[in-house]
Amino acid sequence: MEDMFEIRWHGRGGQGAKTAALLFGDAALSTGKYIQAFPEYGPERMGAPVQSFNRISSSPIRLHSGIENPDVVLVLDVTLVGQVDITRGLSPEKGILLINTPLSPEEMKKKLGFGGKVYTVDASAISTDTIGRNIPNTPMIGALVRVTGIIEMEALLEDTRKKLSAKFRNRPEVVEGNLQAIKRAYSEVKGV
Repeated sequence: MEDMFEIRWHGRGGQGAKTAALLFGDAALSTGKYIQAFPEYGPERMGAPVQSFNRISSSPIRLHSGIENPDVVLVLDVTLVGQVDITRGLSPEKGILLINTPLSPEEMKKKLGFGGKVYTVDASAISTDTIGRNIPNTPMIGALVRVTGIIEMEALLEDTRKKLSAKFRNRPEVVEGNLQAIKRAYSEVKGV
């Protein structure tokens, strides 16, 4: 891993982009890494485009600014393609684009005209199957771990179980559904 790894999450209000950045950041922190996890606030409302960010490093992070050139961009809602410049600042040589869509990576790569690595996973279908609702954030975390290897899957699952068990104390089915969603996305993500 380079000394600092930067991630930008694109989603719509209510899809969990902020929560995903926080969960992923906490999981990385539990492995001894230094992290930042923060949203970009604007006119947030249900369904409006939102962004969240992560910085992960093996040494203290002294930078406190927005992320202009992410290493990875995750898109929780494919309808943002064409509405938001999802590839802004993403290097075609080294960047990774991970999109929640039933389309293949080849189809998305052609549609976007992006020369870098493109990965797709149907996180919406996975979350609907495992959680009972279209909230694609936790499956996208599983796919992110698979395509980057930035943290170990077991560390992610253990930390996520702790965080969700505290939040959903009386709803163990929600915790288990989210963990299953992470595992499925990890195994189902495809890329070119």
